[in-house]
Amino acid sequence: MKNFEVGKTYNMRSICDDECIWYCEILSRTAKFVTMKVFGYRDPIRAIVGELNLGEICSPLGHYSMSPLLRAENEVEVTA
Repeated sequence: MKNFEVGKTYNMRSICDDECIWYCEILSRTAKFVTMKVFGYRDPIRAIVGELNLGEICSPLGHYSMSPLLRAENEVEVTA
C-alpha cells in the first residue's frame, strides 16, 4: 500500500476537465492528517487521510460530488 510521504509531490486531476491538474507537496503528516502546499493556493491545506484499495487518499479541496481526489499512487517528479 502506498502512503503519502513528506517532501514528495503528488498530482490530482479534475473530474470535469482532464487537462486541469493540481500539484500538491506534502509538508507534514500524522497518522490521520496531511498538510500540503497546493500549487496555485497561497495557504497550506490540511486534509484527512483515508484508505482505498491501492493506498492512501485525501480530498484537499473539499468533499462534494465532483471534488478531485489526491491519491498516494499519483506521485510525480517535479523539476526546477
